[in-house]
Amino acid sequence: MSKMIFVSNRLPMTVKVNKGSISYEKSIGGLATGLKSYHEQADALWVGWPGFSSDRMKKSVLSEIQNSLLGQYNCFPVYLTEKDVQLYYEGFSNRTIWPLFHYFANLTEYDEANWARYKKINEKFYQEMKPFIEEDSTVWIHDYQLMLLPEIIKRNHPTVKIGFFLHIPFPSSEIFRLLVWKEEILKGILGADLIGFHTYDYVRHFLSSVRRILNVNHRFYKLNYNHRHIEVDAFPMGIDYDYFSKFQVDKKINTNSEIKNILSVDRLDYTKGIVERIKAYATFLSKYPKYIGKVRLNLIVAPSRQSLPFYDQLRSEIEILVSQINGKFSNDEWIPIWYYFKSFSQDELIAYYRASDILLVTPVRDGMNLIAKEYIAARTDYLATLIISETAGAASELSEAIIINPNDEVQIADSIKLALDMPKAEKIQRNKIMHERIYRYNVNFWATEFINRLENISFEEEIKLPVEAFINKPEIYDKFDQSKQRIFFLDYDGTLAEFKKTPMQAAPNKALKSMLLKLANNKKNTVVIISGRDHETLDLWFGRMPINLVGDHGLWYKHSGKTWKKTVNIESDWKPSIKHVLDMYVDRMPGSFIEEKSHSIALHYRQAEPEMVSVKLSEIKDALYSIKGTTPIEIQQGNMVLEVKDQRVNKGNATRLFTNEKDYDFVLVAGDDTTDEDMFKALPEAETIKIGFGESAAKHRVDSSKEFRKLLNEIIIREK
Repeated sequence: MSKMIFVSNRLPMTVKVNKGSISYEKSIGGLATGLKSYHEQADALWVGWPGFSSDRMKKSVLSEIQNSLLGQYNCFPVYLTEKDVQLYYEGFSNRTIWPLFHYFANLTEYDEANWARYKKINEKFYQEMKPFIEEDSTVWIHDYQLMLLPEIIKRNHPTVKIGFFLHIPFPSSEIFRLLVWKEEILKGILGADLIGFHTYDYVRHFLSSVRRILNVNHRFYKLNYNHRHIEVDAFPMGIDYDYFSKFQVDKKINTNSEIKNILSVDRLDYTKGIVERIKAYATFLSKYPKYIGKVRLNLIVAPSRQSLPFYDQLRSEIEILVSQINGKFSNDEWIPIWYYFKSFSQDELIAYYRASDILLVTPVRDGMNLIAKEYIAARTDYLATLIISETAGAASELSEAIIINPNDEVQIADSIKLALDMPKAEKIQRNKIMHERIYRYNVNFWATEFINRLENISFEEEIKLPVEAFINKPEIYDKFDQSKQRIFFLDYDGTLAEFKKTPMQAAPNKALKSMLLKLANNKKNTVVIISGRDHETLDLWFGRMPINLVGDHGLWYKHSGKTWKKTVNIESDWKPSIKHVLDMYVDRMPGSFIEEKSHSIALHYRQAEPEMVSVKLSEIKDALYSIKGTTPIEIQQGNMVLEVKDQRVNKGNATRLFTNEKDYDFVLVAGDDTTDEDMFKALPEAETIKIGFGESAAKHRVDSSKEFRKLLNEIIIREK
């Protein structure tokens, strides 16, 4: 196996420094247990934060901790300052991503400083782990604190296999689109080769967001993005079944055989539905008074994120509710709720699992909720009764439990009654099925399945490397330096300028015009902007500059300072029937619009719903081909545009009008679209550059218009 690197916000152990004494305490539970066997391999490394702020630590102490973690535990620490923790972790991770991904949009904060630190820390994680990355390494990144890290690693190490797993829900696209930095987050995650979620609902939401925001469609949960194949799938996380089922409890919980125990275990968080759960229990006591004095709710709430104000408010609300209910229903011999605001060890929790007749797991939203699985596994007598929210990830696996709506107090109350009255035989039947499933798909199975899937991913031949690796800059620079007569054929949209929602929003800014002017002012250079835009728009934007223009995909051309001319005389009698068909579909595709030019008609659909486009596009093409007949037109698929044009008009033919005028010894051609392939094919000896991904006849490739402008600026600097 290649070198394995695990990355998570926290290391699988806690480091404590007290009066010069350093202690190391290994974590137990989900992730640490699942990856334990892989991590213990000689060539495996775990990178993460050790859990303390490094501000006031001496460098010698930090160095000692680093050496100990690396030498004894195969861990490498990423040190964070108090400010890092405040902005990156407590700020962006827990005040932006956590509430939004759990559907609490009203609690979501959007702070530029937090976002900036989040980006910085993701970059820091990469820089810290960079010395350990080999070209055949396998990297598995975990959770929402590090969603930018996959892309950073892939950009710098394209042959490394990268997995990413999100341990919290991925929200619906309608919720996710509220995120200010949604595109950056998606692109960050898409640096991974395998992306995992707990449930297929989360997979579906993620793919929907990718489709709606980045216009990238999937095929059988596989994405073709940046000319890479990315797999997306559900991997429900399991538990260490043997640990919970075989654990010997030393200290048993004091119970009264006459009283049924209901257990609630959560850390303090608004996503857990604790307040709603307490209210539902009160509803149960009111609706079924015969159980007063016969049931007890053991409410365990573990302290969490107490530095955030909302959590203090939540704690106060819980304690007020508990006090009110105990005051209303208590008698001299019985208290309905026993409330514990403290953390319990895993061993203590197992004791509570064994002593509880019912476990209430009613989060408003939860990625998985392993407590539900732990409870079932611990009850080897098969007499457990689990009431679980339909919005918890575990509910999709534990369908034999009693499934409830976490917002329906009456339903939860009725479910408690149902659980208390359930016959023993039915409990055993339900539990046996859940036990078998939890045993089979345990945490080791989860980790092994993901790692094997990641290891077996093969990078196919068409995979493209980062920009530095697949454009030969030295070759271009060498030919440029030695040349005396140069010509540049430059597409506009997607090449010199990024795409915008509407064509007119992509007007050139001062920086772009300045760059083109510098390039054109060199007497050795001839600059031609060759675009699919109408020639009137090109004239408005560039008509007064010393630049040659070609518009309408090659129908009109103009030498600098001269008048416009046509390259070929064309007929337009075919346009009315084509426009009639497109008009009909525009009415059915909100967000799309038609752009009519002298030689073509274009259907733009960048702003239309991707699902609608995927359904309608093939239908539109079939309709157009059916009426095309023998007319001299072609139907051309572009970047979020379908264009019908006279096939005698193309950019390749237009380039020859300029190359025939002089004996150019350096020709550079750049474009991003299928229409630019005509130029690449017409000028095979030129330095042809494709912007973006997809099949192309170009010799070189860059990944964006930003990278191409950077190249042009580097060429301009060489002229000085």
